Amino acid sequence: QVQLVESGGGLVQPGGSLRLSCAASGRIFSLYVMGWYRQAPGNQREWVASVTSGGTTTYADSVKDRFTISRVNAKNTVYLQMNTLKPEDTAVYYCNVYPANPRYWGQGTQVTVSS
Repeated sequence: QVQLVESGGGLVQPGGSLRLSCAASGRIFSLYVMGWYRQAPGNQREWVASVTSGGTTTYADSVKDRFTISRVNAKNTVYLQMNTLKPEDTAVYYCNVYPANPRYWGQGTQVTVSS
């Protein structure tokens, strides 16, 4: 069983930055591919980025070159550094294993990009 708690969201102006964190419980965290996902109002939840246990990363085209996913296995934590934020990045951000397991969705953290 894995429990995930996201944090670090907030209100930021276009062009700004935020760093999201995801704290995971479970002794086997390091074995999972981890991902960040987001859901904007009226839209389906979408995958944003993922990172393997060894640190290999993959990104959605919409965030490539602006977002960076990383993890520290010793801390059971996954991060999402978001730079050059745009209004269309406004969403609730979630972490989960990749592919996502419906049992593991947490509350998410709200990111709002607005002037």
